[in-house]
Amino acid sequence: MAKTAGVSSWLVYSDGIRQHVDVVRRRQADHGPTVTAAPPVDAKHRATPAGLRADLALARDEIRRLRAESDKLRTRLRLQLGAEIEGPDRAQLIARVADLEAVNRQLVAERVNRNSETDAARRRVSELEDELTAVRESLRRVMRTENRGR
Repeated sequence: MAKTAGVSSWLVYSDGIRQHVDVVRRRQADHGPTVTAAPPVDAKHRATPAGLRADLALARDEIRRLRAESDKLRTRLRLQLGAEIEGPDRAQLIARVADLEAVNRQLVAERVNRNSETDAARRRVSELEDELTAVRESLRRVMRTENRGR
């Protein structure tokens, strides 16, 4: 059959072509050949019905593959465009990040101030506790002295 079609034998046995060849063979066995031969291009390169059917089958498979790939790419493009439309603008995001960084710096500065105020308050509390302890001790001495004198 490959010789009659003017193609190499590996083409007849390749994936996709073999199934088409089997279908055509069964159809011919049931109904006889249905395709009329096209006029040859030249004596060397004749287009035979089997060769034309093989070319047609290859073309159909390629068209099917290309349509599937096109559908896949269109879907990806649709999703990407949708994400760009729904997503925030890049300039808005940059401005928002800058605002958040400014707020963060302000909060860090406030925390540092609060920590220094807290440290100063703790030192003052410690000094007052020391003074209170000293005043209590002095008061005890005065009371003892007064109580001994009577």
